[in-house]
Amino acid sequence: MLLHHPYDSFAPVTEFLLEAARDPNVLAIKQTLYRVGKDSPIVEALIEAAENGKQVAVLVELKARFDEENNIHWARRLEKAGAHVVYGLIGLKTHSKIALVVREEKGVLKRYVHLGTGNYNPLTSRIYTDLGFFTSRPEFGADASDLFNYLTGFSRHERYQKLLVAPVNLRKTMTELIRREVIHQQSGRPAGIFAKFNSFTDAGMIDEMYAASRQGVPIDLIIRGICCLRPGIPGKSETIRVGSVVGRFLEHSRVYRFVNGGNDEIYIGSADLMNRNLDRRVEVLFPIEDEKLKDRIVREVMELSLKDTVKMRWLQSDGTYLRPRYAEEKQFDMQDYLLRHSSNA
Repeated sequence: MLLHHPYDSFAPVTEFLLEAARDPNVLAIKQTLYRVGKDSPIVEALIEAAENGKQVAVLVELKARFDEENNIHWARRLEKAGAHVVYGLIGLKTHSKIALVVREEKGVLKRYVHLGTGNYNPLTSRIYTDLGFFTSRPEFGADASDLFNYLTGFSRHERYQKLLVAPVNLRKTMTELIRREVIHQQSGRPAGIFAKFNSFTDAGMIDEMYAASRQGVPIDLIIRGICCLRPGIPGKSETIRVGSVVGRFLEHSRVYRFVNGGNDEIYIGSADLMNRNLDRRVEVLFPIEDEKLKDRIVREVMELSLKDTVKMRWLQSDGTYLRPRYAEEKQFDMQDYLLRHSSNA
């Protein structure tokens, strides 16, 4: 199941953890927490689970800027309730968004996973655009278990079936995915890259995008914040467009789409293409493989972003942003459209 916040309610995420806390067949809950806010039903559910005798393991990131005090408060509450609280790996900030529930069903352990692009914070879920994903597929569950073993210091896992994890395999895989589009382009197969994230500052990834553009790969980037890449430079980046949508809601979701010869691959998750995110943080991207969910992401995130004529600004090759002027009848506001057509209206 895919949720697109704030157009879809955040309540299913809170209810997922609350039900797990109260379900006698749930044995364990594991979760990462980055920014949770002062009043957190998410953490209260974890506390209730620990008090109910379940194994609760929580990674609380104490270095989340401006949220240090809140996170220390919640870490102490969790520890007092009996949860196993860890504070991350030395030299790495944990920014990934993942929750794992382990449940016994007919004598067999089954794992349920929630992954997302945004924080476990019901308040910011109303003003940030983010994507959340629920799955019970065994490969995701196994990867989630391996990731938590890594985060809690039990073991370091290098190979994941589905997850792209920084600083383990995310940079390498992202590079390979960009270069694969070049091969498709050179072979005359459908090729292209669409990516939406917050900031683009990593020199290595920028060079990969330039190299792909020089081979003719069409690239559309929606980057709300800092972008050190310069689009539209002849012979270097002329197939790259960069837009920024700044509207009523803070665009916060991270989406990476690779056309892949007509067999689209889409990844979403917590990582921006910044040096700190790829090398000095624990980040997670994960694939969306269900065709209906992929179509929804392409439609709601990619196509509507590029169609926006009200809040979109286009980055020029000189580093300035241009807001095109359109006639009244051609104006289209992506966020307004999604809000009017949302299940959470």
